[in-house]
This record gives sequence, structure tokens and C-alpha cells, in this order.
Amino acid sequence: MTKDKALEELFLAQAPHFEDSADFMASLTKRLDAVEYIKQHQEATIRRYKMATVAAFVVGIISGAITIAFVLSMPADVPLFTFEVHSDILLWLLANSRFITTAVLALLMSLGLASVITNVQDIMLIRGKQMIYN
Repeated sequence: MTKDKALEELFLAQAPHFEDSADFMASLTKRLDAVEYIKQHQEATIRRYKMATVAAFVVGIISGAITIAFVLSMPADVPLFTFEVHSDILLWLLANSRFITTAVLALLMSLGLASVITNVQDIMLIRGKQMIYN
């Protein structure tokens, strides 16, 4: 108990001395400028992420539409690609080329859509964290 009293007296005896000096104000201004710079940098980064996401989405939609239009415009009995070598695996690949191409395109479009959704969620999470800190 005496140690607590001694510590209490020690802390009460210390009187902090604050001065309104130019050094303190310069240091504070420098720190506030650094915080503002970081905030502006984060906002610019989020804008770039949004623009990149939108650009990737548009390019994916356009390339997917062109590829699907190409696949669907060809006659059904003509394979999409041909091989000069006659092996069982390659013949099977030729026979099922339209189905394989459509499945691969659907998979790529699904992965692209999942990527866009994940990026949007990440941006919303970052923006939510910024709101908490501001």
C-alpha cells in the first residue's frame, strides 16, 4: 500500500510543462500533412482499383460475347479445330470440340465474374475501414 502512495505522490509531483513553441506546431503540421497525403493516396488507389475492375469487366464481357458468337456462328457438324494426326484422343477431342470450348468459356466467364465480385467486396471492405478511421 505504501508503494501505491509513493507512486501516486510521484505522479502528482510531476507537472507537465507545455509550451506553445514554433517547433511543436511545425512538427504537428508536418504529421497532419503526412496523414492527409496518406489519405489522398488511399483514395487514389481505390479509384484506380475501381477503374481497373470496371475495365476488366468490360473487356471480359466483350471478349466473351465475341468468342461465344464465333462458336455459335459455325456450323454444328464442323469441328472448331482439326488435327492432321489420327489418334483416338485427338479424334475424341475433334468430336467434342464444340462442347469442350463452350465448357471452357463458361468456366472462364464464371471465374471472371467471381473475381469481379471479390474485388468489389474488397473495395467495399477497404472503404468501410476508411470510414471507421475517419
